[in-house]
Amino acid sequence: MVTIKSKREIEYIRESCKIVAMAQEAIKEAIKPGISTYELNEIAEKVIYKHNAIPSCKNFPSGIKGIPPFPAGVCISVNDEVIHGIPSKKVILKEGDIVSTDLCAYKNGFHGDATRTHIVGNESSVSNNVKKLVEVTKQSFFEGLKYARPGFRIGDISHAIGEYIESNGFYVVKEFQGHGIGADMHEEPGIPNFGKEGKGIRLEPGMTLAIEPMVNMGTEEIEVLDDGWTIVTADGSLAAHYENTILITEKEPEILTIM
Repeated sequence: MVTIKSKREIEYIRESCKIVAMAQEAIKEAIKPGISTYELNEIAEKVIYKHNAIPSCKNFPSGIKGIPPFPAGVCISVNDEVIHGIPSKKVILKEGDIVSTDLCAYKNGFHGDATRTHIVGNESSVSNNVKKLVEVTKQSFFEGLKYARPGFRIGDISHAIGEYIESNGFYVVKEFQGHGIGADMHEEPGIPNFGKEGKGIRLEPGMTLAIEPMVNMGTEEIEVLDDGWTIVTADGSLAAHYENTILITEKEPEILTIM
């Protein structure tokens, strides 16, 4: 069931989202060649705990028998890792890597959620096509955001995202999608990054949504690593991910996870 949030609930979500934005900003400032993904996770978790919140992803159950809960507060995915990369002291970032950081914070009974993809080091160290991948992934979110208004439907957002990605020569990850967010990290409705206009539920003020395009460079096909969490591109090509939590209002949508 899709929930319409009260004014008080929206304020709680807004506070959690502010913490997410601060944690993402701390990661952005820290990313450089030579830092480990473990260290980035520690930096983000410190920000979250400092503001009396909890990292939502930490100890999140996998839902797969034999696969332990997610061990960190941030999903950190490097290069061909699409989503759910596990931070590690062994993964040291180098010049020209691209790294996606997906994190959620939980406070006062409500979650906030955002993802960013960064180019490590000097952007001149990567090809124009890599820079385009990161830029298109981010812009596809804003293409979808144009339809995040009362009267439009979820399918209008999905269609706009998918059309923009594919028109730029990249591939939509179809097995995973955005979602509603609030008291639960993943709520209804699901928000695919592709689809037909005019389909799905109609948007209403008070809905809070996490819209998150996941984009591959070489193919839409993905695989799951043996850790049961990390999703990679099937052909080893690069992937990018961008996400914000938004609020549907009477007029323009409000992005809650941008400082």
